[in-house]
Amino acid sequence: MALIDSRASRVLFTTLIFGLALAFLYFARHTLVAFLFAVFFAYLMEPAVSRIEKLVHGRGRAIAVIYLVFLILVATFFFFVGPHLGRQAGRLGEALPAVLSKVSSGDIATSIGAEHGWSAATQEQVRKFLKDHSDQITSLAQAAGLRVAEVAKNVWLLILVPILSIFFLRDARNFSEVALSLVHARPQREFLQGVIDDLNQMLAHFIRAQLTLAALSLFVYSSTLGLMRVPYAMVLGTAGGVMEFIPVVGPLVAAVLILGVALLMSYSHWVGLLIFLGCWRLVQDYVISPRIMGERMELHPLAAIFGVLAGGEIAGVLGVYLSIPIMASLRIVFRRWRIYAEKRKFGPLNEYAFGSEIAPRKL
Repeated sequence: MALIDSRASRVLFTTLIFGLALAFLYFARHTLVAFLFAVFFAYLMEPAVSRIEKLVHGRGRAIAVIYLVFLILVATFFFFVGPHLGRQAGRLGEALPAVLSKVSSGDIATSIGAEHGWSAATQEQVRKFLKDHSDQITSLAQAAGLRVAEVAKNVWLLILVPILSIFFLRDARNFSEVALSLVHARPQREFLQGVIDDLNQMLAHFIRAQLTLAALSLFVYSSTLGLMRVPYAMVLGTAGGVMEFIPVVGPLVAAVLILGVALLMSYSHWVGLLIFLGCWRLVQDYVISPRIMGERMELHPLAAIFGVLAGGEIAGVLGVYLSIPIMASLRIVFRRWRIYAEKRKFGPLNEYAFGSEIAPRKL
């Protein structure tokens, strides 16, 4: 009698292969992040490419036309907005070290307190608190600087991602056909086809919805902060729009950043600014976002928070950006697998509804 039968050996072999695949994904995560962003960029460009393709009678020519238009728009933006944005960012960068020094020493409490009419006792309490926690404040500032440096190190993605996206735009249909050709059994082929179709719909909707929300936030933040005479309004508005891409925690970080910079720069109408940030968040989360995003993602808030935290631990800032679509993709695979398992037990796939629960359709 064999010590290990054939079934046990197959299970062990499958487990080993699965573990090696996970290890490969972990060690190659930074490269995979670039490819994932390329896929997202391709989904963003796909509708325009498909429309132009019918006019120019060629997918390669359509991709070239869309990329040319994209480059013209980016160049126009940087020509008109870039210099002003760069000057504001430079001035903010020069002012931050002096402001951080005043915060660590507690002297900022005196200047802000005198401007807002704080009593001498209150000013002294705030000054003492800041001075006693100067080490923690310095550590937070250093951590924020490291995060910014981490993002700056990945600027090369801005060039690599559009280049990689060209291949996905040109050969995406072939990739799907090749993947399906590797599966010969009909049930497994239906399962894989369903996963591919659902992923295509989810990712296309998610990328376009996120871009719309980010662009809207950038416009509202920049214009409103400019009208309210907030210091460095364009830089803060741009940061708020970019933060909109980060699920769950991004908008909160943007609000804290905007309010914090305004207070440190002795902005006098900070109460009105706080009211604006609160009202805009309510409008964005409960009015605009549900209409634009819809229910395609269908993720529980706890799952979204877990994805954000896990993505940050695995791949840093880029992992946070990718956390929600990855979690939604895993959910799609799981739900399709449940349908596949039910089909094997009870009957054809088309007898089951792909909804919140897997149940036979009522005739």
